[in-house]
Amino acid sequence: MATICAADVAGARLDSSTLTFRPGTVRFDPMAVDIGTAGSITLLLDTVLPIAMAADEPFRMTAVGGTDVKWAPTMAYFRRVKLPLLARCGLDADVDCTKTGFYPAGGGEAILRTTPGPLSTLEIERRGELERVEIRSKAATELADRAVAERQAERARKRLDDAGCTAEIRRVEYVSTRSLGSSLLLCAVYDQSVAGFDSVGERGRTSEEVANDAFRRFEEFHAGGAPVDEYMADQVMTVLALVGGTVRIPTVTAHVRTNLAVIEKFGSDMSLTSRDDGTILLEASPHPAVRT
Repeated sequence: MATICAADVAGARLDSSTLTFRPGTVRFDPMAVDIGTAGSITLLLDTVLPIAMAADEPFRMTAVGGTDVKWAPTMAYFRRVKLPLLARCGLDADVDCTKTGFYPAGGGEAILRTTPGPLSTLEIERRGELERVEIRSKAATELADRAVAERQAERARKRLDDAGCTAEIRRVEYVSTRSLGSSLLLCAVYDQSVAGFDSVGERGRTSEEVANDAFRRFEEFHAGGAPVDEYMADQVMTVLALVGGTVRIPTVTAHVRTNLAVIEKFGSDMSLTSRDDGTILLEASPHPAVRT
């Protein structure tokens, strides 16, 4: 962000208790960033998106790091769930995952491209009926002899079938990586929204456990009435603060409360309203500096 904004930054170091960020002139030259570890590429792209979506020119960033790691959205979630939802407010963006990076070596690569255009308010209030759940599974090539990717997908399909849901295995693949690993995405496609439930494999965790974890979170979400999942709830807040609109979320997590407190420091009038069905309405007015 400092590079994009030609910012004067102080305190950006491990264990710092204060951070000063004074932005200068924004420039959207093509960027290449190497995180240097298996640190999440999708979290890096999340940081860049709110600036890029308000740009008057195209933007391209190539990032190297972790594409499918714990405590962060997988690349499939970012591409298949987040970007389609943000396209509703006019965000024109796509991402290509050219290499997969698992923990601990990373080495994954993704290319983000955005194109400028008019923005509108973000309205995600209803989800409608469930049409299908799309399954995407991948693993390192070294795990092909144990059929890890197939087992993850088949276990998820069986759990979904048993629950009476239409399940479609859309992709099962093996990829060349620096570290052994696997990932799975269940993409729940409703007629008015989409939600995602991903899980990553690690040493000592079976393929069936990976699938069960993703299915459990889908099942809990589907029993409620929100149109976005609990992780998307906090991810969408910065965009909502810029373009305004209404998004109905399943619960108020600690991340939602933290984001709300930070966003309020920048003058946003974002609010949380409890609904009778147990969901929460996130509402905000457009920021005056954003083109709509």
